[in-house]
Amino acid sequence: MNKHFSTFGASPDLKIARLANGLIIATEAIPGVATASLGVYVGAGSRHERPEEHGLSHLIEHMAFKGTQTRSARRIAEDIENVGGEINAATSTESTSYTARVLGEDVGVALDVLGDILTRSTFEAGELSREKGVILQEYAAVEDTPDDVVYDAFVETAFPDQPIGRPILGRPETITSFSREGIEAFIAREYVPERMVLAAAGAVSHEEIVEAGERLFGDLKSAPSQDVVSGRYVGGERRMQKKLEQANLVLGLPGLSFRDDGYYALHLFAQVLGGGLTSRLWHEVRETRGLAYDIQAFHWPFSDCGLFGIGAGTSGADLRELVEVAIATTRTATVELDEVELARAKAQLKVSLLSALETPGGRIERNARQLLAWGRVIPSGEVIAKVDAVTVDDVRAAGRAVIAGAPTLAAIGPIRKLPTLKDVTAALIA
Repeated sequence: MNKHFSTFGASPDLKIARLANGLIIATEAIPGVATASLGVYVGAGSRHERPEEHGLSHLIEHMAFKGTQTRSARRIAEDIENVGGEINAATSTESTSYTARVLGEDVGVALDVLGDILTRSTFEAGELSREKGVILQEYAAVEDTPDDVVYDAFVETAFPDQPIGRPILGRPETITSFSREGIEAFIAREYVPERMVLAAAGAVSHEEIVEAGERLFGDLKSAPSQDVVSGRYVGGERRMQKKLEQANLVLGLPGLSFRDDGYYALHLFAQVLGGGLTSRLWHEVRETRGLAYDIQAFHWPFSDCGLFGIGAGTSGADLRELVEVAIATTRTATVELDEVELARAKAQLKVSLLSALETPGGRIERNARQLLAWGRVIPSGEVIAKVDAVTVDDVRAAGRAVIAGAPTLAAIGPIRKLPTLKDVTAALIA
């Protein structure tokens, strides 16, 4: 085995290696599968941007497909699609991913393209200008979609003047300001091998992936770890009165980090409250009162903080009642949530967790994200055991703790009947 890496934590199917520069390679062979999913996951996203870089992570993701020293944008697409493959990328708050899916026999093609776009992209001026225009159109599309606008406003209000609260797309003024030099500086600072995982699953050979990883990424230079601005939940309100057919609302509270011991209890509370057709909010708001077509409760965990919330759309005339019913239902759940509801929520969570691992794409997503977050892949059995260990008292306590926090209220549309933030706060703690 090449002296530049060592293997650790290996199992019959999941094998993990680390290059000398710190980049981790994780492969998981899946018998009977003819395709392979591959991805490079970088532990850098929108919250790693400086104020003047707002939206830069997303632009870099787009520019990765716009030409390298050896491939044009057209050639990148052709090399993947000529073998029937797909290639994609995604930017989130805390990471960015570049993924491909091909037949097992074409893994080398996909790896070569991924290595090319991540280490030899040229960020040519003409392509950069055009892609800025594409992202501005994407921004405009979001601005024309009220349920997207309200969630962006919700996060900004919960985490004001912080990188974690800024919309991933950026703002027109920052998007248009980006230069090739700024892109290269961000990549040099954030796309460092210690915070990168090359993951592969399906019809793959560990040895071949490691050899390719060494060839493609072994020369990446290590760099000092960068400090990230800690998420500081504040809360508040954002009201956007607008002539629309429906009011879109998000009511939120401080959540938990995925590192917190109470994470699973709060996640299960969100599931019982508004996670499906048998949830308390769905039954009370949709089925019993007909106040909304859809309503959901959610918990978004980050590495150092989290957000809990309830989202819905309703008529302006029903807005006050919807908020009042949602708060009353949430408070009641903290006292009356029972064993039957918890057992159902646990089953729903297990199905969600395990079904995601039934495809090569789901495996690389799980493996890479856990390696970035924890430095290891957490066995499914360990996760299921933690879910099973949560009690009714744990979930009720998690609910009581979350509603004791300062609320965040974001709404757009005909919202004149929206209760005041003071009234919402009083109702939550009554």
